[in-house]
Amino acid sequence: MDQIDTEILQQLQQNAKISMKELAATVHLSSPAVIERVKKLEEQGIIEGYRAKVNLKKINRDIQAIILFKSIDCKSLSNFCNAHPDVLECYRVAGEISYIVKIATNSVETLEQFIDDAMPYGTPSTNIVLSSTEKTVITPFSDKNLEE
Repeated sequence: MDQIDTEILQQLQQNAKISMKELAATVHLSSPAVIERVKKLEEQGIIEGYRAKVNLKKINRDIQAIILFKSIDCKSLSNFCNAHPDVLECYRVAGEISYIVKIATNSVETLEQFIDDAMPYGTPSTNIVLSSTEKTVITPFSDKNLEE
């Protein structure tokens, strides 16, 4: 990956709907050259897909929580989380805690119901999200970054 690929990645992360013509102008290449580079980034698995960012509050998911689990049945907890519509992310981690789950739901009652339903799989510790920030552009490490 060179500097142009890095710039292409940054532009696509900021606006995945950018036209190839506009992207080409931004990185100072022809449209066919940019299309080829984007295709290679996709084939290499660097670009995994394109997604719409959804405003959770506007779809009635006002309550977000991070729930830490000391699991007694990791596989069942993972299956439960993967099937549950309120779960946004589920991480199996090493240490005293075995899972970290992020959910977005519409009420304290549905949060309580999620916790109750998850109890057979482990002991939860619930943290309500008051505010958050999210990095929207991730810059790849280059050889130069690694030398510093």
